[in-house]
Amino acid sequence: MFDPLTLVDPGLTDRAYRGVGISSGTLQCAPVEASSLDMPWRQAGVEQLLSAYAGGSVSPADVLRTLTDAVRGSVVGEEAVLRFVPGAEAAARESEERWRSGTARPLEGIFFGVKDIIDVAGAVVTSGSHFTGERVAPADAEAVASLRAAGAITFAMTATTEFATGSPHNPRFGTVTNPWDKSRWTGGSSTGSGAGLAARLMPLALGTDTGGSIRVPSCWCGTTGLKPSRERVSRTGVAPLSWTLDHVGPMARSARDIARVLPFMTTHGEPELAAQCAKLLNDPAIEGLRIGVPVNWFTELVDEAVLTNWKNALKTLEALGCTLVPLPSIDIAPWHEAGWVILQSELAALHSARLDRAELFDPGLLHRLKNGLTYTAVDYAQALQRRAEAHVGFLSAIDDVDLVVTPGVGGEAGRLDSLTVAVNGEGHSFQFLISRNTMIFDVTGLPALMMPSGLGKFGLPTGIQIVGRPQADALCLRLGTAFQRATDFHRLTPPRAM
Repeated sequence: MFDPLTLVDPGLTDRAYRGVGISSGTLQCAPVEASSLDMPWRQAGVEQLLSAYAGGSVSPADVLRTLTDAVRGSVVGEEAVLRFVPGAEAAARESEERWRSGTARPLEGIFFGVKDIIDVAGAVVTSGSHFTGERVAPADAEAVASLRAAGAITFAMTATTEFATGSPHNPRFGTVTNPWDKSRWTGGSSTGSGAGLAARLMPLALGTDTGGSIRVPSCWCGTTGLKPSRERVSRTGVAPLSWTLDHVGPMARSARDIARVLPFMTTHGEPELAAQCAKLLNDPAIEGLRIGVPVNWFTELVDEAVLTNWKNALKTLEALGCTLVPLPSIDIAPWHEAGWVILQSELAALHSARLDRAELFDPGLLHRLKNGLTYTAVDYAQALQRRAEAHVGFLSAIDDVDLVVTPGVGGEAGRLDSLTVAVNGEGHSFQFLISRNTMIFDVTGLPALMMPSGLGKFGLPTGIQIVGRPQADALCLRLGTAFQRATDFHRLTPPRAM
């Protein structure tokens, strides 16, 4: 049986970090360098915290108090965090003792938020719905259990749209507004995870992605999020939205932090992934990579500010040694539509029995559920056929490149009053625009990393998306790490963060 505790550099126990060691194992992971860093700890990411713990600068218990106070003392915290997870204090004390005794695990003392559709044993997990009442999860979801086994600590349950598919205005818990601008949305459906990370309320969070629900909040909140290759991270213990499209993945401040965490989230032990992540953490060189540049679909219905930042990012990657290769024109539209047919059909299959109490549903979810009921079995089967065609067709189109880099969401964070996204002065509905550049990679199951590319004309974050072949998650993270080493966009802090 896979033991995630073994994913650590065997050489670490030979290093003396002020008397603090890290438990060793058989699989490689980049060592953590001790640091005497002294900083506002809510600003620290995963790697910074591990280094500070190793150097004795701060204890997990101190960090927990800082984060808890930050959540309780901010509007963003009130919106993004639904409840604290029981047992965090005891886990922090255990982590503190492990650092003192030299038995620290690879992610020892790293606090993480959990989207409220992912089970955490003993915590109330509601899927953001009136239907679930005060449901207490009987056990950890596999992704949560794996992170906990590596020393990470569940800290807070973060807000979501209802069953990960409702509107921004959740009928049970309210709206999670964007930390950059209260009149704007975070993007969904991992609303609380995106806002909490941006507001520096946690260094790590779990989200889910069915049409873009990790990547859209990451784009609009100025953070970094990975939709992993399909089934790389277990969905066991996660409330389903669309069982053939759902993904679980990490959300953090940087690609480096995600590379540090991802090997401890996978469904099975993956020595090759762990080695790849260790290598990129030590040396994220990208010279010689061939980067596919889309010429249609992903660049259409995109605001000029988003396109400008994307083009500048491509120039940065070229300066770092990559070769830019224009892709052939790809007919994404039928594959995108197939994704929505699949998602809404499976949503209807899961929730149509509750229509006798339809007044309890979020209006956005109800709209999509009713759409799903209009599709026939033939419609659904044909959509699944188009999905298979999409996988083959997209991989064929990118056969000559290593990775693809697309613009992120087509505009800056959408307005909550009109539920529209501005593209060159014209408003487009959330439903129409938000998933346009993201849904296809849930359909194909390819890994896709979203990260900041700068600010747009309204002073809000824009993003770029790095996409790879199946199981090329580490290569996506390598490119992302190199880009973020050369830029500072991921370090920008929203005005509502403090």
